[in-house]
Amino acid sequence: MSNIDYDALMKPVIGFLGCETPKAWLDEALNNLDILMQDHANCEKKAASTAMNLMFRYSFFSDLQIKLAQLVREEMLHYEQVLELMAKRGQEWTAISAGRYAGGLRKEVRTYEPEALIDILVIGAFVEARSCERFYALAPHVDEELGRYYRYLLKSESRHYEDYLALAMDVATTNKLKNPKEDIQMRIEHIREVEKNLISSPDELFRFHSGVPVKAA
Repeated sequence: MSNIDYDALMKPVIGFLGCETPKAWLDEALNNLDILMQDHANCEKKAASTAMNLMFRYSFFSDLQIKLAQLVREEMLHYEQVLELMAKRGQEWTAISAGRYAGGLRKEVRTYEPEALIDILVIGAFVEARSCERFYALAPHVDEELGRYYRYLLKSESRHYEDYLALAMDVATTNKLKNPKEDIQMRIEHIREVEKNLISSPDELFRFHSGVPVKAA
């Protein structure tokens, strides 16, 4: 048995986010586990792709290269694991459209550097933290195998959000922004409100990071 204190692990993650997952989303997820698992797989693949793109675009940041290389490996491993779980359950791969979540957050990225990179990293932290919070919320309600896997993911997902925030601070400090801590904190507070709205407002499309199902809103 694992001796990890999941409640203690999750406390800073939940504190970082602006809200917890609405019960209506959880109810919808439990009734649509096939869509949930398919979109979870998509999210892992997209997370790896995003990190890889950042490695190429910002190749002059050495610390960013190392951290993101680690993240790419972990995200692709998770992608493979979700595919294996789907296959084990007789669920075939199905192409599904993306939800509004990632696009809604990307709209907040500033158009000049290094602020654009800082925003991308802060948004990455919120995506990882939200994923972590959703796995934590889902774990007690799904079947034993899936719950065990979601709890297994909590440690890496919680570390990923911290890594993204550390990289944002590193970029701000390296580029000698006047007040790096204040700038990043202001962006965290702004993006937190945007993310909170995406999670707590009505959403017509059910996905892993979607908001409140319209029929339950």
